[in-house]
Amino acid sequence: MSLLLPYVLDASTVVVSVEYRLAPGHPDPAPVEDCYAGPVWTAKNAAEPGIDPERLLVLGGSAGGGLAAGTALLARDRAFPRLSHQVLICPMLDDRFETHSSRMVEHGCGWDRESSLYGWTALLGGRRGGPEVSPYAAPARARDLGRLPRTSIDTGSVEVFRDEALVYAGGLFEAGVSVDFHMGGGGFHGFDMAAAHAALSRASHATRDEFIRRALDP
Repeated sequence: MSLLLPYVLDASTVVVSVEYRLAPGHPDPAPVEDCYAGPVWTAKNAAEPGIDPERLLVLGGSAGGGLAAGTALLARDRAFPRLSHQVLICPMLDDRFETHSSRMVEHGCGWDRESSLYGWTALLGGRRGGPEVSPYAAPARARDLGRLPRTSIDTGSVEVFRDEALVYAGGLFEAGVSVDFHMGGGGFHGFDMAAAHAALSRASHATRDEFIRRALDP
């Protein structure tokens, strides 16, 4: 939420924060369905708070980044609501652990392989890594990335989710989606929050802020 406070304070944006149910108490599909309910409610109730229904943006970081991507896929496939942009911050997209970066951080660096194994197992249980996982839960499994909203993806280079974010961005490019992709050299998972005043973090914030401002400009 702190990322979006400047937009709220200058009265340019309405922020809807979804308190989605958490795994393992509420495994897939509960979290992504809860997140999808957020923009559905927002679109249906846009008039009262003065929301422009043509500029609905979803944003999330880490597991929330994966949920934001899953929400965008659901909105496309259910044909409502129409999302204009998605902002995916170091997104957790792939439960299969097939990339180099998913195996390179064994301990520490904000989020490591063990943390990822726990997170995916909590969400998917015994289905993790198997053939029955929905792309709404693990968006890297989506075979069709066309007709998705304009996208911003950012990640660090020392990050377990680095490669899956890069592959997802490439898939979006190939599907004709406009993508802004940024990688912070030397950045670990959550670097922009853990060291918010570092030069790399400030550059990351500025790049993301510029994308969001463009998304919200009339």
